[in-house]
Amino acid sequence: MQSRTIHVSTGRSYDIEAGTGLLDHSGELIRPITKTQNVAVISDSTVAKLYGDRMMQSLAAAGFTAKLHIFPAGEKSKNHTTLLGIYTFLAQNGYTRADLIVALGGGVVGDVSGFAAATYMRGIDFVQVPTTLLAEVDSSIGGKTAVDLCEGKNLVGAFWQPRLVICDPSTLKTLDSRIFSDGMAEAIKHTCIRDSALFDALLGGAAVDEDFICRNIDIKRRVVERDERESGERMLLNFGHTLGHAIEKTYNFETYTHGEAVAIGMVLITRQSEKKGLTQKGTTKKIETLLKKFGLPTECSASIDDIVKAAASDKKRADGGITLVLLRKIGDAFLHRLSDADFRRFFLEDE
Repeated sequence: MQSRTIHVSTGRSYDIEAGTGLLDHSGELIRPITKTQNVAVISDSTVAKLYGDRMMQSLAAAGFTAKLHIFPAGEKSKNHTTLLGIYTFLAQNGYTRADLIVALGGGVVGDVSGFAAATYMRGIDFVQVPTTLLAEVDSSIGGKTAVDLCEGKNLVGAFWQPRLVICDPSTLKTLDSRIFSDGMAEAIKHTCIRDSALFDALLGGAAVDEDFICRNIDIKRRVVERDERESGERMLLNFGHTLGHAIEKTYNFETYTHGEAVAIGMVLITRQSEKKGLTQKGTTKKIETLLKKFGLPTECSASIDDIVKAAASDKKRADGGITLVLLRKIGDAFLHRLSDADFRRFFLEDE
């Protein structure tokens, strides 16, 4: 078993183990971090079929007694009904705050399981085992957990850091092209805000391999370590997300995946920022070219007015305004605070 260990130093520090084949060694990786014998594995209907048995076998081989809870795959399961189902499963099977949850799956599984871990008995340890590119490079790292409301994404959640993250790039081989591209949107976002060299390498045809994944993880690690609770620099990771979340909501979470919506959001906000003279000319075109290279959309049919209205309920709004993430150029992001009125004018008025 070969892996790279990336240490995350936050208020609750932990390691990210990244390497091909680690899924089958999950039990032995988890064993040193907990004294319990009892593990609850939370997964969705798609991932459980692919990797559920392997995870359960690995945990059994390490001496754990594990039970598996499965909920329907998809963004629509990221809600309070799924959350209550996890609580019921944990309670009926006698899990206590001394036990452990393993989140096996993509971003939805990680977010919902993490929120359950943060709140069940006021906090139970959990381990992230991401199986999608989006989860491996982004959502499994940093401790943000949540469920959606009808009014918007991630409106109910908590910061709850995992005890360990296990990334096995071999799981990406089972992703269909659309889900892979979904994750690439978040990876491209990281390069846009912090790594122009990696952006250019992707544009030039660099492989999306284990090294690429580790470099992406490291971008997010460095940001999270400096701002665990999203009070400043961590907000840069929201590049494209304010409009992306609004696009998802506008289309009732049915037309675009999260990554697709973020891809469109990155293009829309950068185009407008260029018009305002805040972003280097030609930046939008570079982003569009790279997104299209990985099969991601760069526009949608919804009007900018409808998207801006949907963004009005975004959780990032505070004190009568919203903070946008803009680029000076590729690899150089900054925060731009606007009042509610100026936010509308930013998108609906050209200079």
